[in-house]
Amino acid sequence: MDICVIIPTYNEVDNLEPLVVEILALSSSVQSYPGLKDICVINVDDASPDGTGELAERLAASHPGQVLAVHRPGKLGLGTAYLAGFERSIQLGAQRIITMDADFSHHPRFIPAMIDKSVNSDLVIGSRYVAGGGVRGSSTYRRLLSRSANLTARLAAGLVARDATAGFRLYRREVLESIPFKHIFSSGYSFLVEMLYLVQEQGWQVNEVPILFEDRRAGTTKISRMEIVRAAYTVARLGWRRLCR
Repeated sequence: MDICVIIPTYNEVDNLEPLVVEILALSSSVQSYPGLKDICVINVDDASPDGTGELAERLAASHPGQVLAVHRPGKLGLGTAYLAGFERSIQLGAQRIITMDADFSHHPRFIPAMIDKSVNSDLVIGSRYVAGGGVRGSSTYRRLLSRSANLTARLAAGLVARDATAGFRLYRREVLESIPFKHIFSSGYSFLVEMLYLVQEQGWQVNEVPILFEDRRAGTTKISRMEIVRAAYTVARLGWRRLCR
């Protein structure tokens, strides 16, 4: 398997199936992107009470070898969901591993551009904040929160990416194999900042491609005030680590 797309979910029953269908439809671009013929989707569900996990099982049954369902006993955090997906992707032999949200804020149409960029990059970020990127549908509060979080993370932790908090990413297998996952402290959304810090610390090449980030189609946001507090702590911890080095 060349490419695995990891989609963590909690209560995304309205979004998961159309998203999986669009991702698998990318295989029709096989002439331009040969690796897409070997694409698979790994859904990591945290015991969603709305039936997302059961839907994932039905999708796996109807798309054998292309969709895999990973079930966890409860809401254990975004970061640990990514780690579970990374482990399964590496077991499958994937050479490029993509992470994305389930709510269509990260649209599959940007995946081919990320694959193109991965030819000379180790980590590719689907970015709102480079030329050609943007945001649609988010409230002013959410935009200010995202901008300030990115600016703080970049200044404190010395991150080079303009969209340091983005979850739409493509990692080369070698990058993930170089990261000491057991030493990662963050488990929620701040995991994204810590992962980027570790990738950069290892000397891997990080690049960005522009995307249009659109507010979710259905369901509710999973970012709580506690997640914001945890993210602030993670940035402060990484900033201190940077200063100490």
